[in-house]
Amino acid sequence: MTIERRPLETCLPRFARHGSYPPKWGWLPKVHAAVRQEAQVFSRPDATVLLAVGSSMVPAMRFWALAFGLIEPEDEGRGAGYVSTERGRWLLDDDGADTWLEEPGTLWLLHWWLLSARPCHVPTFWHLFANWGLSRFSRSELRSAVLRAAQQTGWKAPSDNTLDRDLTALLAMYAPPSPPAPASRASVEELLASPFRQLNILAFDDTPAVSEFRAAAVRGRRIDLQRIRPDGAPAAIVAYACLDYAQAQGHQGPGAMSLAALASDPGGPGRLLFASETLLRRAIERTVSKHGSSLAIMESADGQALLSFGEDPRALAADILTAHYR
Repeated sequence: MTIERRPLETCLPRFARHGSYPPKWGWLPKVHAAVRQEAQVFSRPDATVLLAVGSSMVPAMRFWALAFGLIEPEDEGRGAGYVSTERGRWLLDDDGADTWLEEPGTLWLLHWWLLSARPCHVPTFWHLFANWGLSRFSRSELRSAVLRAAQQTGWKAPSDNTLDRDLTALLAMYAPPSPPAPASRASVEELLASPFRQLNILAFDDTPAVSEFRAAAVRGRRIDLQRIRPDGAPAAIVAYACLDYAQAQGHQGPGAMSLAALASDPGGPGRLLFASETLLRRAIERTVSKHGSSLAIMESADGQALLSFGEDPRALAADILTAHYR
């Protein structure tokens, strides 16, 4: 029996709802504070004043806060307001774990939340990081790959223009600007434009394209994706993601998962956090020393390395995350 492959089945069939804007520095704390004061903030006529952004950025701010799982609709009614989620309050309250997103590991945590969400709000991003196999590609190759994945999933095919807006946001979020800003102001401007560039996940190939026009040259440049990042997410964030993924796979109590599966599954921590099986093992071993017998690396009868957890992985993941920020 052949099982139909649906590569984007964990995502919503929506593209470019961010209006081509990546999440900018300060947006998420600002949205959190705003919805705590006023659930209907996004529909207010003075929303641009309250959020201190242009009118086209208001829906983008709402989109990203929803996509990261930091806010949710207040109810299912038409014109509903929004409230902070338990996750949003834990992270962004005045006494939260990282109110102003100053801890470098928080960007990796948000990256994990964005792409591991069920449903994921950014299918183009998910397909690149979680499912696609190429590490070096052009913008047009990625657009074609996402289009094929959407069709294989049974969705109505998005237009090239819609996918281009998605790719614009993806590259603006994770890749350095092209051409780069002058050195005197590059670091500040790049950080404000998108803090996620600090993760160094994507980079443009420095080999110049054969074109006399700058815009054509930018479109023709190759993009490099660092599939393995030895200097990537902190060990506690990696261990948290492994347990979070185990819970998503149906583990509700003590159990175990293969490290090979954690490293290679589409949408797993190895793919989304750019860690090999060796790096996953190293991160878990560093975390084990702080959590005793609840977490361990074991060997199966056939010699496979296993992540073993002695309690509900969701509760253990929360404990690891809290300890990391404490």
